[in-house]
Amino acid sequence: MTMGAIDNSAVLGQSTTNVRMTRFDDIRLLRINYLRGPNLWTYRPVLEVWLDLGALEDHPSNKISGFTDRLTTLLPALIEHHCGVGERGGFIQRLTEGTWSGHVLEHVVIELLNLAGMPTGFGQTRSTSKYGVYRMVFRARDEQVARVALAEGHRLLMAAINDDPFDAADVQRAVDAVKAKVEDCYLGPSTACIVGAATDRGIPHLRLNNGNLVQLGYGANQQRIWTAETDYTSAIGESIASDKELTKSLLAGCGVPVPEGQVVADAQEAWEAAEDIGLPVVVKPSDANHGRGVSLELHTREEVEAAFAVAEPEGSDVMVERFIRGHEHRLLVVGGQVVAAARGEIITVTGDGASTVAQLIDSQLNSDPRRGAEEEFPLDVIDIATDAKLQLELKRQELDAAAVPAAGRIVTIQRNGNMAIDCTDQVHPEVAHAAVLAVRVVGLDIAGVDLVAQDIGRPLAAQGGAIVEVNAGPGLLMHLKPAVGSPRPVGRAICDHLFPDDAPGRIPVVGVAGSRATAVLSRLIAWLVGLGGRHTGLACRDGLFLERRRVDARNSATWDAGRRLLVNRAVQAVVIENGAESILRDGLAYDRCEVGIVTDLDGAEALAEFDISDSDQMVKVLRTQVDVVLPEGTAVLNAADMRVAGLAPLCDGDVILYSIDPQAEALAKHQSAGGKAVLVRQDRVVLANGSSESFLPGLGRLTIWRATHAGVGLESLLAAVAAAWALGIPLSLIGAGVEAFEADLQAALASLQLSQTLFSPETQLA
Repeated sequence: MTMGAIDNSAVLGQSTTNVRMTRFDDIRLLRINYLRGPNLWTYRPVLEVWLDLGALEDHPSNKISGFTDRLTTLLPALIEHHCGVGERGGFIQRLTEGTWSGHVLEHVVIELLNLAGMPTGFGQTRSTSKYGVYRMVFRARDEQVARVALAEGHRLLMAAINDDPFDAADVQRAVDAVKAKVEDCYLGPSTACIVGAATDRGIPHLRLNNGNLVQLGYGANQQRIWTAETDYTSAIGESIASDKELTKSLLAGCGVPVPEGQVVADAQEAWEAAEDIGLPVVVKPSDANHGRGVSLELHTREEVEAAFAVAEPEGSDVMVERFIRGHEHRLLVVGGQVVAAARGEIITVTGDGASTVAQLIDSQLNSDPRRGAEEEFPLDVIDIATDAKLQLELKRQELDAAAVPAAGRIVTIQRNGNMAIDCTDQVHPEVAHAAVLAVRVVGLDIAGVDLVAQDIGRPLAAQGGAIVEVNAGPGLLMHLKPAVGSPRPVGRAICDHLFPDDAPGRIPVVGVAGSRATAVLSRLIAWLVGLGGRHTGLACRDGLFLERRRVDARNSATWDAGRRLLVNRAVQAVVIENGAESILRDGLAYDRCEVGIVTDLDGAEALAEFDISDSDQMVKVLRTQVDVVLPEGTAVLNAADMRVAGLAPLCDGDVILYSIDPQAEALAKHQSAGGKAVLVRQDRVVLANGSSESFLPGLGRLTIWRATHAGVGLESLLAAVAAAWALGIPLSLIGAGVEAFEADLQAALASLQLSQTLFSPETQLA
C-alpha cells in the first residue's frame, strides 16, 4: 500500500545518535474534521486531524531510543507499508532514517484499520505554517470508525514512544474496539456488495440512515435499497411471502409444486394434522426466516408436539407440512432470473468416546473459521445452550449436551439452514422456471426461493421435489462466501436489475467554485438548465431553490444543502455553489459532476483557520472542483487568471475557457490547440471551437444587454453560457434565456425582501 509522507523537506539521514530517554507529553489533537465528500486531499471521505507534536517536533523517530523496534514489534505488518519510498518496507526505512510523529500516527491508524478488516491505503501528513503543527488525514469510510481508530492509534503510538507497557494483547484490544465500531456503523455484507457493484459501475451512493438504507444514483435517476429490498419490492408481495400458508395456496393455484400442509393452533392439532398428511412431517413457524424453529422428518407424536413448542415462539402461526426427501436449496431470483443457488447440508459430529456433544460441536464445528457471530461469516456459531431446535434434535437421538457419544457414532446437529454449497451451475432450467414463476406469483422483484430436491439438476416433478418458501429481502452472504464452490456476483446482478443498459444513475450536476458573484452565476445557470426542460435544484448563497421556488432563504452554499438536492426524487439537474470554506470544511456534496466551474482564486484572507493565506494556496483547494469532472463532462475555467486556466490538465473531460479579453494568453493557446472558448468580440458573445467562431444566437450587443442586466457581471454571463453550452442546451435557447434572466432575478430578489420583512423580529413583535 502507498501512503503519503510529510512534506517537511529536511533530510534527516541515518543518524545513530539517540537522545537520553525522556517522557514526552501526548501529541495534542487540536481539531478533528470529517470531510464527507471529495476534498483537497482525495476523491473520497477522509478524517482530517490537526496535530500539535509539542516537544516531539524536535525528536523524529530516529532520535527516540528503541522506538522503531518497539513499534514494529507491536505492529509487524507495518513492513507492508510502502510509504513515499514506493516499495515494501518503505515506511520502516522512513522510521529508521527519521520521520515525524504525525506521519507515524497516520500509519499506525491505517494499520489498525487494516487489522480490523477495514483496509485503507490512503493517508497523508502535511506541516502547517505553525511550528510543530501538522494536518494528518486518512481514508475513512465511516466517521465513527475513523475516530475510534484514531483514539486507539494515538494511545498505541504514545505507549511506543514512551516505552509504556503495551503488548500484543493491548494491540488486539485496540483492534477489537475498531472492529466493534465497524459492526455498529458499517453496511452489512449484503448491502455492501450491492454498493460495491454500483461503485464499480460508476454509480454514486448516499447512505440515508445509520443502517442499510442506501440511495444509488442522484435525484430523479436514483434507486433505493435496504439490504436486498429495492424500490421495486412490493409491500403486498412482502406480506404474502411472510404468510407461508397464503404463499403455498397461491403457488399451488399456478401449478408450482408445494408440499401440502395445515396451520395448527396447538400441539394436539399439530399431531392430528400430521396423521392426516402422513408421516414423516415438518413443523415450522408460518412467518419466520433463516430456518428458525423448523423441525424436519418427524415420525412420532412426541416429536411433533415437541417441535410445535419450538416453532410457536418464532412466528404468529405454526404449520405442519408433508416432509419432502432431498436436500434443501436456496435459489436467488433477481429481476426474473435465477442468478445464484446454494445447497444445504446436514451438519453432524462424530463421537470419539471421550468428548461430550457440546465439546464435539466446539472442536469439530465451531472451530471452522467460516463460522462466526458477525454477518461477515457464512456459517453461524452453534450454541447448544440457546438453540431449542438443536436440543430437540439431540433428544430425538436420545442425547443431550452432556452426553458422550460412542467412538464413530454420527450425531446429527442441524438438518436445515446450512446453505453453504454453491450449486448455481447445476440448476435445471425447469427448476429455475418454477422458482421464477413462484417469485412472480408472490409479486417480488428479488426473492430467495427455498426448495427441497434430491437433485437440483432434475425437474422437481420427476423427483417429488417442491418449493417450500419464498423469502423477501433474502440474505446474500451464502452466495458471496459459500463454504464450498465459487462466489457469485449477486451484487452486480441486483445493480444491473436496478440500472439496466449501463445507466449510470446520474443527473447533470453543475458545481460552481470561486467567490466572484458565484451566487448570481449559479442562479443564471440554473435558470438556463430549467429552460432546457429539466426540473432543476439550486443551492447557493441566496438560498435553496426547487425550480424558481425558494424553499430555504439561508445561505445554502453548503454540503448539507447540496445533499438535500441530490436525495430529492423530483430533481432532474442540480447547480451547487461551492465556496472554498465549504470545500475545506466538508468537501463536495457530490462525487463527480458534469460541469465544474472555477471563477477565481480570491478569498484566502478569510481562511486563516484552515492555514490558507494566499491565492496560490487556493489553487489546491479549488482544483477539487476540476478533479471531479466526469470524463464525459466539462470544466469551465476563467482564462483571465493563468492559474485558474492552468487547472485544465487536471480535468478528465473537456475544457471550455472564458474571458472578456479575446487576447488573453491562456485563451489564445487553448484555441490554437483546438479547444473551446467563450469570449467577447465586436460587443457580442462569441463561441469558439478551435479557430472556428460564431456569435451566440438570440443575444444582441452586450452594451444594450448590460444596460438592462446590471445585476449580472459580464464574466458571470460568459461562464454561464459556457456551462449551458457544455450541457448541450440549444444555443438559441441559451441566448433567449440570458435575455429573460434579469426579470427572473428581480422577481426573486423582491420575494426575498418581502420574506425578510414578513419574518423580521420587528414584524413578529408587532
